[in-house]
Amino acid sequence: MSYNKRIAANPYIVGTFACIGGGLFGLDISSMSGVLSNPAYLKTFHNPGSNAQGAIVAAMPAGSLLGALLVTKLADSLGRKKTIILASLIWVIGAILQCASVDRGMLVVGRIIAGISVGISSAIVPVYQSEITAPAIRGRLVSFQQWSITWGILLQYFVQFGCSYINGTASFRIPWGLQMIPAIILGIGMTWFPESPRWLVDHDREQEALQILADLHGGGNKQDELVVLEFEEIKQQVYFERNEGAKSYMDLFKPGVFRRVILGCSLQMWSQLSGMNVMMYYIIYVFQGAGLTGRRGNLIADSVQYILNVLFTVPAIWYIDKWGRRWMLILGSFFMGVFLSLVGGLQGGFGEWGNVDGSSVWVINNHPAVTRAIIVCSYLFVCSFAITMGPASWTYPAEIFPMRVRGKAVSISTATNWLFNFALAWAVPPALSSIAWKTYFIFAAFNFAATIHFTFCFPETAQRTLEEIEEVFAQGHAFAAWKIKRNVGRKNLHEVLAEKGDRHSLQAKESA
Repeated sequence: MSYNKRIAANPYIVGTFACIGGGLFGLDISSMSGVLSNPAYLKTFHNPGSNAQGAIVAAMPAGSLLGALLVTKLADSLGRKKTIILASLIWVIGAILQCASVDRGMLVVGRIIAGISVGISSAIVPVYQSEITAPAIRGRLVSFQQWSITWGILLQYFVQFGCSYINGTASFRIPWGLQMIPAIILGIGMTWFPESPRWLVDHDREQEALQILADLHGGGNKQDELVVLEFEEIKQQVYFERNEGAKSYMDLFKPGVFRRVILGCSLQMWSQLSGMNVMMYYIIYVFQGAGLTGRRGNLIADSVQYILNVLFTVPAIWYIDKWGRRWMLILGSFFMGVFLSLVGGLQGGFGEWGNVDGSSVWVINNHPAVTRAIIVCSYLFVCSFAITMGPASWTYPAEIFPMRVRGKAVSISTATNWLFNFALAWAVPPALSSIAWKTYFIFAAFNFAATIHFTFCFPETAQRTLEEIEEVFAQGHAFAAWKIKRNVGRKNLHEVLAEKGDRHSLQAKESA
């Protein structure tokens, strides 16, 4: 298998390049939020109402749901690397259709196809990263998936901002067309990257896997202790899982696995029910309701939110392996609930039904201090997500599953993300136009419920190899996760080789 060994030797390059796939998700989010008040967009697509606009936005997560489910087959048959390349090709097709759209139908089809690409990449990229990076920095590198999403949102929004001064349809067609560039870079660039060694071992290509592990973690030395440790653990785990049964969807319901499927799916569900992507898709509606008027002022306020999203993801990337996943999830969901409660309370206490651009909107008038307070609370909400749940929500599902079901389980978890993303993208515009400020209290309640769930059910997984995480879940404590200590499961090379010898002795006795 061809790949560049110099690239493989750099853990940060090999662990982060595929994150461009996450950036495609970010590009798509702000490709819509940046045009909601664009006159050329509104004229071309016949001034879509709240339900129609919700359907246009929801077309992308609908496609992403399908794409995430496709990964269950693609990840195991094609491999991680080729699946990422395929996702980039599909994105280019979707971007071309969106750029050339002349009516709502064509736009929706383009967004569905682009969504299939996002669904595939959002499921496969964290799996690829988790399987190809060293345990000590795995959380940090998988967290780059979230950071790339924030960069995609930010860059696309500023392109939209700049192009908004162009008269005519070029104001939205240029940004939609430029979305092809990162996908082309991703598709071509991945040809120089190695395949997942775990996937290779599972497909009886052990020597290739050993060489890749040596290039990744041992400077090309196949005798390096970390390389030997990981190679032996991978082989033991793969052989054990082969004896456990065939790879099928029924494996997801087996004891010890189903619990983790619930954790992965519920974490992705909570990340959507937190309200974060709602704030990204429809931030222009949020700030309009807060009383921020004027297109330029709204665009600037929106861009500040996107910049904060990028900046506050950085500490999480740096410290996720030190802080661990568990407390990031608990604290993040709690503070997001607090800030959304403040936004809802201020909106309910000082707002009233009014008219903005011909639409009935719950809006705050003549209360500049309250408007500023709502904007600040929105910023703090985004910062809370960026520094906690954002990176952890991609890292945790990618590392908790056994090898035999990892592709299927992560794709099911990611499909859950897109299922709720689709529902919320469609439902929120009508909600804001009907129950207005009460919408924020609904999402606040979801965040407080998530805090309770994370506290009781989510054990810590940081600083362990993917094989050592098996020991974490073997401890039990399904509803008392705090009882599982952070040193559970950690092993050195001598312990792994001793286990291998014990297993071989047992197999010899059984055969005799």
